[in-house]
Amino acid sequence: MDASEEQQSESTIQEDQNKEGEKDSLDSSTNAQDSTQGQTQESQPDGKENPELATIPEDMYYDYDQLHSRPVTTADSDIPENLLHLSHSFGYDCGRRANLQVLDENTLAFVAGNVLVLLDIRTKEQRYLRSCSGGGIGTIMTHPSKRYLAVAEKGQLPSIIIYEYPSLRPHRILRGGTEQAYSSVDFNQDGTLLASVGNAPDYMLTLWNWRQEQVVLRNKAFSQDVYRVTFSTDNPDQLTTSGSGHIKFWKIANTFTGLKLQGELGRFGRTALTDIEGYVELPDGKVLSGSEWGNMLLWDGGLIKVEICRRGGRTCHTGTIQHFSLDEGELLTIGIDGAVRSWDFESIDQADCTDDSGLMELEPMNEMVVGRNVSLVSMVKSPCLDCPIWFAQDSNGAIWKLDLSFSNITQDPECLFSFHSGVIQGMDVSGNSHLMATTAMDRSLRIFDFLAKQQILCTRYKQGGTTLTWAPRIVHRSSGLLAVGFWDGVVRLLEVFNPQRLFAVSLSSTGSQGAAELRLKQALKPHNAPVTAIAYERNGEIMATGSADCTVFFFAVGEVYAPIGFVNVPGPVHSLEWSPQSHVKSTLLILCDTGHVAEVDAPEQDTENIGSTYLLQGLKVRLFCFSSIKSRIKRDAEIARREEVKQRRLKEREERLKRAQEEGRQPTEEEQRLQEEEEEEELPPLHTPSPPSPLLCGFYSQPRHFWLSMGGYDAGYLYHCVFSEEQSAEPESRRDEPFAFIPVHDSDHDPIRTVSFNSSRQLLLCGMHSGRIRAYPLQPGDTQLQSMQAYWALSVHDNQYGHLQHVHCSYDDQFVLTTGQDANIFSFTLLPQEQLQQALQQRQAKVPSPRIGLEKEKAAQDIDDPTAYSIETAKQKVVLDRLRGEAEQRKAQRLQRLAQLQSSFQNILQQNNSLPPHARLHRAELELDARFREETERVTSQRVREARRELAWEEERHRIALKKLQERFWDSLMSETVTVVAFRSDHRISTYRLLALSDRYNVLKQRARASSLRGPPQERRRSIVDPTKPPVSNDTDDPEERGAVGGGGGGPPSQSARTSVGKLAGRQAEKLLKVAEKAEKARAKILKRKKEWAELYASKPSENCEDAADVLAIRAATENMGDFKLKTAKDFTVPEHLRMNVDRKRAQLVTLEEKIYEQKMEMNSRVIALRDSKGALLASMRSQLQHLREIQERLPPALRCPPPPLPALLPEETPEKKLRYTRATLRRYGALLRARREQQGRSLVAEGEEGEEGQRGESDLLAELEMEGQDEGEEEEGEERKERSEGGREEEGEEREERSEGERQEEEEQDMTPMEEEMERVEEIRNLHLQDTLLQEMEDALWRFDAELCVLRHEKLALDLQMKMADLRHVTLFQELLLLKEFEKRENTLQGRLNARMQEQDELEEKLEECKKQLDAKRRVMVGLQEREKANAATFHASLGDNKFAEFLTRVFRKKIKRVKKKEKTGEHEEGEASSEDSDEESDWDEDEGDEGSENGGGPDDSVCPPNCDPELFRNTVQLRELRLDVEEQLAEEKKMADGLKKECDALAKKAKIVQSTLQAAEGELELFNREKQQKLNELDVVVPLRLHQIEFLVNGAVPRRLSSALVLNARALVRLQGRIRQLQQEKGHQRELYRHARQQHVTLLHEHHDMEAKIHELESRCEVLMLKKFGKLVDLEALQTLSGNRNLEEMRQESRVREATYTQELKAWEAKVCRARQALTEATREHTERLQRMNSLLCERKELEDKLNSRQKKMGAQFQSGRRADMQDLARLQELVEAQSREAALMQQEISVLSRKSGHVLPPPQTPLPPPAHLQATHSLTHTTRLRRAHHATRQLHTHTQLSSGK
Repeated sequence: MDASEEQQSESTIQEDQNKEGEKDSLDSSTNAQDSTQGQTQESQPDGKENPELATIPEDMYYDYDQLHSRPVTTADSDIPENLLHLSHSFGYDCGRRANLQVLDENTLAFVAGNVLVLLDIRTKEQRYLRSCSGGGIGTIMTHPSKRYLAVAEKGQLPSIIIYEYPSLRPHRILRGGTEQAYSSVDFNQDGTLLASVGNAPDYMLTLWNWRQEQVVLRNKAFSQDVYRVTFSTDNPDQLTTSGSGHIKFWKIANTFTGLKLQGELGRFGRTALTDIEGYVELPDGKVLSGSEWGNMLLWDGGLIKVEICRRGGRTCHTGTIQHFSLDEGELLTIGIDGAVRSWDFESIDQADCTDDSGLMELEPMNEMVVGRNVSLVSMVKSPCLDCPIWFAQDSNGAIWKLDLSFSNITQDPECLFSFHSGVIQGMDVSGNSHLMATTAMDRSLRIFDFLAKQQILCTRYKQGGTTLTWAPRIVHRSSGLLAVGFWDGVVRLLEVFNPQRLFAVSLSSTGSQGAAELRLKQALKPHNAPVTAIAYERNGEIMATGSADCTVFFFAVGEVYAPIGFVNVPGPVHSLEWSPQSHVKSTLLILCDTGHVAEVDAPEQDTENIGSTYLLQGLKVRLFCFSSIKSRIKRDAEIARREEVKQRRLKEREERLKRAQEEGRQPTEEEQRLQEEEEEEELPPLHTPSPPSPLLCGFYSQPRHFWLSMGGYDAGYLYHCVFSEEQSAEPESRRDEPFAFIPVHDSDHDPIRTVSFNSSRQLLLCGMHSGRIRAYPLQPGDTQLQSMQAYWALSVHDNQYGHLQHVHCSYDDQFVLTTGQDANIFSFTLLPQEQLQQALQQRQAKVPSPRIGLEKEKAAQDIDDPTAYSIETAKQKVVLDRLRGEAEQRKAQRLQRLAQLQSSFQNILQQNNSLPPHARLHRAELELDARFREETERVTSQRVREARRELAWEEERHRIALKKLQERFWDSLMSETVTVVAFRSDHRISTYRLLALSDRYNVLKQRARASSLRGPPQERRRSIVDPTKPPVSNDTDDPEERGAVGGGGGGPPSQSARTSVGKLAGRQAEKLLKVAEKAEKARAKILKRKKEWAELYASKPSENCEDAADVLAIRAATENMGDFKLKTAKDFTVPEHLRMNVDRKRAQLVTLEEKIYEQKMEMNSRVIALRDSKGALLASMRSQLQHLREIQERLPPALRCPPPPLPALLPEETPEKKLRYTRATLRRYGALLRARREQQGRSLVAEGEEGEEGQRGESDLLAELEMEGQDEGEEEEGEERKERSEGGREEEGEEREERSEGERQEEEEQDMTPMEEEMERVEEIRNLHLQDTLLQEMEDALWRFDAELCVLRHEKLALDLQMKMADLRHVTLFQELLLLKEFEKRENTLQGRLNARMQEQDELEEKLEECKKQLDAKRRVMVGLQEREKANAATFHASLGDNKFAEFLTRVFRKKIKRVKKKEKTGEHEEGEASSEDSDEESDWDEDEGDEGSENGGGPDDSVCPPNCDPELFRNTVQLRELRLDVEEQLAEEKKMADGLKKECDALAKKAKIVQSTLQAAEGELELFNREKQQKLNELDVVVPLRLHQIEFLVNGAVPRRLSSALVLNARALVRLQGRIRQLQQEKGHQRELYRHARQQHVTLLHEHHDMEAKIHELESRCEVLMLKKFGKLVDLEALQTLSGNRNLEEMRQESRVREATYTQELKAWEAKVCRARQALTEATREHTERLQRMNSLLCERKELEDKLNSRQKKMGAQFQSGRRADMQDLARLQELVEAQSREAALMQQEISVLSRKSGHVLPPPQTPLPPPAHLQATHSLTHTTRLRRAHHATRQLHTHTQLSSGK
């Protein structure tokens, strides 16, 4: 490339020439496209090349120097084309799809903007290929042989260029494949075809014969973005494309019109729609693709066959699967999670889902996680044979080398190259070295030596970098200081130095690569949002930082950067620029994203800020808000253009007038008139964009003057602006307009995004939106940009998304460096090639040396916490903390003073209390003023109310928490553990701690109840003919069918009999009616007998039919008897009632839990009742003890028995008292808690220990408080009892003392009498008895209670055993439930399939049964119609009798006549018309047949009653014929319908067989599944506790050690089976006896059947003999019985007598008329005779005239003889024509007569061919006049002949 650029350096390419070249290339590409399309249309169907087209030789190459894009320079400029030379590419567009290809084992290829980079892995050298279109490169792909490289470009009608490798010569150019850009290309397996797919707007898929540059096929791929296109490696005619929300499968089909691309879009079905990045074609035609959520989708036939995930529902990859590879039978996948996994190809190829979820679980065979923060996008394999090395593209900015051998010697992943990922946010160059620093949002900071073309440093931080500035030399002498802004608002000052020049111990650094190191000098956080700009003041004294938080912060530059303050600006800061040295004042230009521009003067470096904020109040901010003027510029330009056109037209008019004056003539009116102007259009309207256009960049021109570049609508100009003097308006309402502008060529849609000057400011470098770089040479000191005219431009970064971010010149103006949003970094040389070689003698850039003493300094403290305070926030916090501290100090002083006053007041109160009472002061007297106390009380009460309001939320929260705790732990507890203790023993019994049944239990219970209400499941097996069903009755419910069946004999024999009854009178009519009634009764009797026979035969069972009771018995025996197999047997069939599913198992669980709950509740209730009885017993004992004390008081002490100790209820017997608390309890708890916490705080130091001890202390505190409460309760109860007893004792003692004193006094006074002594002894005995009784009762009550407790304890022990068994049963059921849940989906699927087949079978059986019913009904109707037909014929023959017209009437009766079918009453006119037309046609043909028969027979007309035939008999015959025809038509229709029903029955029967086979298959599948499920259930362990007497499995009389081969079964079932053996033996004998009796009965019935058949035969022969004797022939007795007499004969006789008299009178009248007619005939004969005579005379005259005429004609000349002969021939021909026409007329009349009688289709008669004219056959030479004369003469003769014939 360098050599070619040197060759082209002498020539300058002008802009217009470039445009013409582009136009020519566009035309040539269009022509090439047209020619290519033409070639495509002429392609052969078999895909071969057209031999007529010229082939391109294999050794043909293009010239790269003429193809590649070049820089664009302005016309007539002296700018050299080789102004900039590409030096190196430091970036990598890692976000581009498939942007990594391998050319050989050491060379990688990838796209960087408009350049294709060829990177040598070993030497790290780069070679470059520029794009040929200048619009960028879309995608690249290598040939399978690695000999060629396809580069698909971008731009208008881009091309695909095939380069040969390693020569890199353009070998082929493919044109016209898409409109804008290519997104993917791929070669087929043998490399003969190339597939390409375009990007928006056409998305065209094209197949190329790339060696001949021909389009083979093309089609639109999709209507959205297409990411990838590939050929199938195993099926050469298949392609696949994928992209946004789709995947499409293509096939190259060979049709009769040629090759075509047929695409089938993949249908996702139930799977969610997803973008498909990666896929792979499998050898059998399936396609395996990825998804956005990380699972693999297996496509087959355009549908998703199965979705593959990992075990447990985990996804195959975390995130999108980007790439698939099927290499040597190994399937590899990579994803954005940075993992490479290999999968079993056979398992995936044969994958299928077993349930309705559509998922299949599969684990990878091998896995490699490349690293953290790795996102793999694509992967290519090394071309070396048997080499497992792959190269992977990492979208986080790296190229990896992977060893995918997955063996013991597999190498770790190696990162070959590391780059920035994403937009380069910040870039700057060193001020004294060829060093460049960059930062991006990938949290990395990199330093490049662009002289040595290498990266020397990379370090990473916790936040992404947003801006970067290299401190000028005035700030740092060695230019080794970087100021970097980050996303979290932190600004880090980093020193760059060469670590090799440090002679001390190496320092710790954040990153190092040996050539340079970074050391944090200072970390600042001036902002709370991303830092967007950093700029140093021209003198290096101030550093300014701008941020997205709309602030600009200033720092004083020094050894330690000190904050000065900040200012607020109207919007997020875009960039900062200090005024240059040429300006008097140092000002800062602040550009905001909102279109505002601010300017502030440099603040004073006063770091002693003692205020509460860093906001600079006195710093004046000048504002400028850009207002659009582009629409006004366009309007002014349009006005100027129109004025120029007008001036030109005036000038042309003046020239015309001057020319006319010079020629010496008067100017014409046209010359004097101005040229007509076109109708002027309206001027462009003034427009203000909304939202405002974004501000892209700006720079100073003069003090307070600056240039701006805007984007959006206002692009295309550089606007010169100035700050207004009026700065009073608000920033939001300001609208400032530029005062000047400069148009920028071709930038309306490509604005300037960044600008930079070289050191002399004579070269302006502009970074464009399209990724181009422009260079404008400027005149020295041209701040107004007057010389900004000519420019040099080159496409560098990607033209679509590679917007140029930064452009800078090196410190010595030798290099130009650019960065873009496509993550690419380019360095260009700015010097000519000779000077460049001299400058490049220095191999690498100089890294700054470290400062002296750097190794002794401590590293600065970094700010790693993104939530750390900013400088302003920290300052405000310090101020607030200082104010808070001062307030706390004043508060403490006042509290101390108040404490002193309280102490002195307490001393005064003590002194007052020590005084004598009379000298003491009252408390009220000590109050100085009562209002103080009232005010204090009021304030106190107010504070209490406020405190209560403040604590209301806390109180409510604690109340709700307490409520929740009670609901969770207490309300849900149905029974707490209550322990009841015996009195005289240690026996005790406790209740079950029982929780309430959950809501889920109620739901499950309702579900189980609902399933039980639905009844048992339907039987899966059902025979086609179920013998248990009742027989289907053959009777029909349709009244119409019943009428059709019984119509043959139920009614009168004929219609005429009913209508002619009225013709007879008297006894004859009565006689006929009686005969008719008798016939009707006989007919009804015959029909009844036939019906009974039909019912009898219908009830007859078939030969294969079995008794329903026997079938049920056999079924019960099959289910309950036979060879019982163990559940563990492989051929065990699970009975229907034992088949278990989830619902049944859940119902069992619910039932078990309910029973456990009920039994525990019952036992708890009994224990609680026992506890209550104990309490009642203690209360009664307490009263008895009180009574005992009263009795003992009346006894002497010597006779008193010691009372038994009164027991009390223990705390464990009343656990509900634990939760009883009072306010005193809560206060005590609070006091104890505070004391405990204070003690723990003093004793513990560690925070973790404190937390644990605190929790332990609180729990211990609760226990201690509970014990104290119990002790206090017991003490209170004891004290109360003690007080009550002591009080009673004191009172009793006083009374006794008083009584004893009185008694002693009385005894002293007098002695007791004997009676009194006796009474005292009796009272003593009674008291002793009462004492013993009470003591015994108390003792008995205690022992009785203990006995009850022991009994209940034994019952509870038994219940405990049952509950343990129930728990074991519950565990087993739960395990079975879990197992059944695993099988639930499959079972539901199989059961649903079986139910569907059963439902289908039921429907088919119903349809078949219904069809059979209809067919039987139709057959019965047909039988009835046949009987009616026979009865009708019998009636006809009976009506004939002995009649001479019998043959004629029989012909009339059997004749088929034309009949019009009656339209049905449904009103369906169309069907009626169609049927009538058909019947008309049929009747026509029938009539023709009848006519033919009559003509052949030659008999009389059968449509008219012949003479001497009885008319009534003829009418009766016609009526019977109509009835016969009706019956025949009905019979034909019924036969047609019966045939249709029979066909339908046959089809249904076939379908039923198919459904039966599918049903059996479904039942078999379900049976296999149930066996599998039973085997899984058998594998569960079930605990069965057994006693020794229950074990009957003995080996040598002893129980074996292992019982694994034993069988556990229910003892009752074993006893039942043993009893069943005896029952079966008895049943066997009974069945044998029944069989013997049935055999004997069968033999008897056979003999009876033989005898009955012989008797029937004898009766039939006898009947025939009697019929022959009586009738002379065999007759139908049923027809004979149904005859109702010859009523027609009687009627005809009566009519003949009546008509005979009538005919006699008519005969006389006709004789008189005959006489009169004879006389009239005589007169007419006379008249006719006279007329005949007159006609004879006229004929004679005509004869004479004809003779005369003939004689005259014979005398004519001989010249007319020959012509006459011809005329005669013509005349003969014409006569023949007339005769033919007459015959045709006769035939036509005959046809008319025929058609007038019927509407048949009669073909026209054949045309009689005309004879050819004679004059055409003869060859004569007559003249034209002679021929005319002869024709005229022939015409006259023909006319005369016609008149004569008509006269005759």
